[in-house]
Amino acid sequence: MLKHSLTRLRLLRGAGILLVTLGVVHLVATPHIATLVRDSAFPASARWLTPPMLLNHILVGVLLIPLGYLTAYAAPHAVSGASWAQVVVRTTALSVATLPVALFALMGRRYYFDAPLFVLGAALTIVVAITLLVVAFAR
Repeated sequence: MLKHSLTRLRLLRGAGILLVTLGVVHLVATPHIATLVRDSAFPASARWLTPPMLLNHILVGVLLIPLGYLTAYAAPHAVSGASWAQVVVRTTALSVATLPVALFALMGRRYYFDAPLFVLGAALTIVVAITLLVVAFAR
């Protein structure tokens, strides 16, 4: 039982750290989004589209960082059975589980997967989603 608890703790903390990392990757990729829009649209369209896309990208990055921190912080308490911590990690798990679904539903298999930061972000999202779902609801 103790080994299972230690594994669960490490996986929850690791998932939290990966969420923080994903937030940082989002923020690092933000300037690339602006370049992508500028290079792919007419100048007037780019001026119109860039600000909301950057805002969205920055907001997601900024929100992933505390979400990951809260997950890592709640991890030992969730493993020990604290109900507040289980709510935190389970809510995070369910929320993060929607990200890969949305990612592939909205992005498809377009050329975005040629961009290393996009591939890294997609991979981190999938790994975190699966890990959190399994570990947050494990008994």
